[in-house]
Amino acid sequence: MTQDLLFDMSDHVATITLNRPAKLNALTPEMAAALIDAVAECNASDAVRCVVITGAGEKAFSAGSDITTLDTYATPWDFRNRDDYCDALRACRKPVVAAVNGYALGGGLETAMAADIRIASSNARFAAPEIKLGWIGGGGMAAGLTYAMGTSNAAMMLLTGDMFDAQKALDWGLVSEVLSPDALLPRAQEIAATIASRAPIAAETAKLNLRAAHTMSWEKAIEYERDLQAICFATEDAQEGRAAFAEKRAPVFRRR
Repeated sequence: MTQDLLFDMSDHVATITLNRPAKLNALTPEMAAALIDAVAECNASDAVRCVVITGAGEKAFSAGSDITTLDTYATPWDFRNRDDYCDALRACRKPVVAAVNGYALGGGLETAMAADIRIASSNARFAAPEIKLGWIGGGGMAAGLTYAMGTSNAAMMLLTGDMFDAQKALDWGLVSEVLSPDALLPRAQEIAATIASRAPIAAETAKLNLRAAHTMSWEKAIEYERDLQAICFATEDAQEGRAAFAEKRAPVFRRR
């Protein structure tokens, strides 16, 4: 780990905080490596049932990659095969909630899109500004924006590089809720706590199911969904859920 990335656990919810507020939480290779380690810890721990990711300070979720580090790669091939923080977050098997405070620019926007649920503060600002600097995003920008907002809105962001406010992000479907800055993290923790209270294996398979709906054909996605349902139905947690329903009590899930 590094002091530029914080990791906290409470009541089955892990909170990852990008912690370079003086640099708008721009990510370095060391932070990418720390995020990979944090996700690995979340995946390995039965205690973690949901993850919240946010940025430290009031100005930014993340301004993306620290541009001063981009010329440190020996070759374009090394740059192509770098440890990518967006890939790291997408590798998280547990549901992820992004609390987007302030700027989410470039790789910061891609990081937010790597989460399953995104909520934003009213002062959040979103942009894919790479085109202004001579390149394009490489952490899933086009795929994520197109899936979230449709082709025309995605093209508007990608081809202009212009910044859009939280209300526009809400209108276009990029985020689910917009809240006051002081209410953002408590709301993200509330959503995560609700998810953490559900059957953990079902939540993880629901996440797989959502990805399948995005990447598979209609017929294959439904077939895969039924496979996942059968797996969930055979778990001890599903048996507990049925027993709790019959006995009119709250279920106690154990991720088994």
